[in-house]
Amino acid sequence: MFLVNCRRTSSQLICGIHAILGDCHASSRLASGIHTILGDKAVAICIATAFLSAPLAAQPVAYKDVGKGRELGAASFAYISNQLDDSVSVIDTATGSVVDTIAVPGKPAGVAVAPDGNRVYVSAPEAKGFAVIDTKKREVTANVSVNDGTLGIAVAPDSKRIYVADWYKNTVAAIDADSLKIIKTVAVGESPSGLVVSPDNRWLYVANRISNSVSKIDLKTLTVKQTAQVGTHPFGLTIDGRGERIYVANVKSDDVTVIETARMKPIATVKVNMLPYAAALALNDSRLLVTNQDDGTVSVIDTETLKEIALITVGTKPEGISTHLDDRHVYVANWFDGNVSVIDARTLKVIETIKTGEGSRAFGQFMDK
Repeated sequence: MFLVNCRRTSSQLICGIHAILGDCHASSRLASGIHTILGDKAVAICIATAFLSAPLAAQPVAYKDVGKGRELGAASFAYISNQLDDSVSVIDTATGSVVDTIAVPGKPAGVAVAPDGNRVYVSAPEAKGFAVIDTKKREVTANVSVNDGTLGIAVAPDSKRIYVADWYKNTVAAIDADSLKIIKTVAVGESPSGLVVSPDNRWLYVANRISNSVSKIDLKTLTVKQTAQVGTHPFGLTIDGRGERIYVANVKSDDVTVIETARMKPIATVKVNMLPYAAALALNDSRLLVTNQDDGTVSVIDTETLKEIALITVGTKPEGISTHLDDRHVYVANWFDGNVSVIDARTLKVIETIKTGEGSRAFGQFMDK
């Protein structure tokens, strides 16, 4: 099922087709401003509902009073891909405002910030690859061709490799971060989506949407070591700080699969709300926050009891989610509203909303560390 999203920007009406099944891909064959999402390898009948609304955003708020919640150390930035605007918004988290907007053609979607803080990699499906952003210059320094189905993207903890999923060919490419050349391509399950690397840089985990599975790739040999079955249509996934658990958002079964990485066995399934898309951990991995696309909420799960303990209302069609380096504030990209909600993981409340751009998606790790 598809939904036509129409927004009025200045005097123009921008229409974008956006899937609510959690696997989004822009098609270059459509006119500018139209966003097509490819689903289950079938021809979908587009049921369109159009509406007009101006994105709502609170005025940026600077939280400089530690007693009021935000405990910021070094400067930190969030990089939000705006798929309908062909841009990336750079948010200064200290002021809660967009300090720069970088043009990234090709309907940017996935984001991966290098742990060394020097580069940001942004997948661009229509450009058939990814853009490299220099964080100091705040400009694109390279465009790398990889495949026709570029979406999920991740960076190794040592910043030396980039991993890119090919939605169509069912592979993941390992790329040298210095030369920007492909080292090897690894076959995985059908329609690989979210990617995450273990903290020890030993394993790469891949959510295979159509196969309803997660692949575990040995990064020494670049071969698949194990595969675990999960819920229906897994998309986003995250890993804890010790590399012991993976949390997988299953779009179609409306739940999260918890996998023990050592055995690659599911140990729990946690029910959440409608169309869970991506997840992030906070507060020393004690809280898991999951974006629910279809009802504009974020589910909060206690990782000890593996129970949902709260449901937080954010913007319309929340997608990407990442945690600030303070381990407390969680940023959520809201596709339809073109903004970012900031959640305080302690109080479980939205403390500010930051206007970004049309089709804010930010799928992956978009917060610098």
